[in-house]
Amino acid sequence: MENLQAVKQRFGIIGNDIQLDRAIEKAIRVAPTDISVLVTGESGVGKENIPKIIHQLSHRKHAKYIAVNCGAIPEGTIDSELFGHEKGAFTGATQARKGYFEVADGGTIFLDEVGELPLTTQVRLLRVLENGEFIKVGSSQVQKTNVRIVAATNVKMQEAINKGKFREDLYYRLSTIEISLPPLRERGNDIHLLFRKFASDFAQKNRIPVIRLDENASKMLLNYRFPGNIRQLKNIAEQVSIMEENRVISPEILSQYLPNNTTNNLPALVGNSSSSSDFSSERDIMYKILFDMRNDINDLKKLTLDLMQNSDVEEVQEENRGLIQRIYDDQDFSNNVEVVQIPKSSSDNNYDFIETIEEDENLSLQEKEVEMIKKSLEKNKGKRKLAAKELGISERTLYRKIKQYDL
Repeated sequence: MENLQAVKQRFGIIGNDIQLDRAIEKAIRVAPTDISVLVTGESGVGKENIPKIIHQLSHRKHAKYIAVNCGAIPEGTIDSELFGHEKGAFTGATQARKGYFEVADGGTIFLDEVGELPLTTQVRLLRVLENGEFIKVGSSQVQKTNVRIVAATNVKMQEAINKGKFREDLYYRLSTIEISLPPLRERGNDIHLLFRKFASDFAQKNRIPVIRLDENASKMLLNYRFPGNIRQLKNIAEQVSIMEENRVISPEILSQYLPNNTTNNLPALVGNSSSSSDFSSERDIMYKILFDMRNDINDLKKLTLDLMQNSDVEEVQEENRGLIQRIYDDQDFSNNVEVVQIPKSSSDNNYDFIETIEEDENLSLQEKEVEMIKKSLEKNKGKRKLAAKELGISERTLYRKIKQYDL
């Protein structure tokens, strides 16, 4: 049995992360057996290396190794690709064809993106795992195969099972041994090692000087989340190598090649790049949203109370029609919403069930909102349309706030 470092060197695996080492050690241990293995991890973490290690360290190493991307084969042809078909089995089947399970008899099949398999194909695959039998499309003859299956997926299998998209019995057959590869963002200093390796290989291949990161750029690389993992890191290293004349890369240069993958559910502030310095804080954005909601609710409460207490309902509605429409506009109500006509009250206007709620004004929050509005108006030279767009509110709402705060 080969040791860990020898396997890494043989298969060109870079990194010293303990999670990575544990995954490779599991692959080395399971390789001499014939049990099925499921490799899990995010897209781009290098799952394709594990089945290669398992195959090359097994007694099947001299037989065929076939890698199949299940997600890239159309649903209508996946059964034919895996199990073969007979002549005339379907339109276009002008001759019989062997499938991968027949061709790889005695060897190893790597089923990448196995979570994308159709349910009908999952049934066929389960039969192969249970007794080594399969039937070609368009045939009634049972054939035998002796194939070792290694599967991989970036799908959360338990969720897929719960949604009925993946068979639970097949999952347990595939995952006799489960090997999980860590995302790149959890591999610490391996990120810089891999970047240097990719940059060096690219420079050597294209006969150009090797780029290197300065200290601050290296820190920036370590703090990036890498949604595309190793595949994305390699892409970035090659882009920087070919596009930059300066071979020492600073954080300012590197940041141009790191897509901003920060996600949140807050509305984006629209404007030119200088606006980010004024309104970059999520807390400021949250303050603004809360103020808008509070003011709209207060306006609605006052309007409702007036409507219920005032004997001339139509007059009150007409006077406040602009307010009603603004509330609908700001809250994105349907255009089909109609104003409800509230019956006139009795002459004594006694409403025991009405409670007026006294608000505790938070002056610090109000000052924050005033400050944000002032900054935006100053930066946009008093143009309310541009200021409203930057603040993420309607021009009508901004006008109301300007009047409210006497700005």
